[in-house]
Amino acid sequence: MPDIEISPLDPNRKDHVELVAERMRETLIEVLGEERGRGMYSMSWLRDRVMWHMDPRACTGQVILAKDRHPEDLPEGGGDIFGHTIVHVEQDANGQRYGLFSTTFVIPLLRRIGLASRLLDVGEKWMLEQGLDRAVTDTSKTNSRLIQLFEERGYEVELKTEEMLRLGKKIG
Repeated sequence: MPDIEISPLDPNRKDHVELVAERMRETLIEVLGEERGRGMYSMSWLRDRVMWHMDPRACTGQVILAKDRHPEDLPEGGGDIFGHTIVHVEQDANGQRYGLFSTTFVIPLLRRIGLASRLLDVGEKWMLEQGLDRAVTDTSKTNSRLIQLFEERGYEVELKTEEMLRLGKKIG
């Protein structure tokens, strides 16, 4: 088991920005299927979206990484990023602010060991630091693993559409 630290993405690490964007694409493919997932957004758009979350002029957000504390010990080309979650502040039609988990990903090899929960803990802590008391995530109704993860953490379905679910809970 690698020695994992949870920390914000450094926007100057273009290799990490690229990897998060690639894994956003992997998530789309995993949940929506190859054709729809690959065709939904260009890689350029995904890279820009990662950077948008770190631009305080555009968004109050954070990209949180689960990475190896000792990447020098990893095999060449293996990558030192094991997962990520992306959070930002949203506002509803009534002007109420809340935190949104826009994506959460853990590499398949390290799933089911609590890494996603650690990422969500840090994401919820970040939301609390922003003065938020509610967290949500939106996902496809077919994304059973993510739905289970959030439900295990006390999130409940707040909204259902034909294709999507919103899960949310009070935090703090």
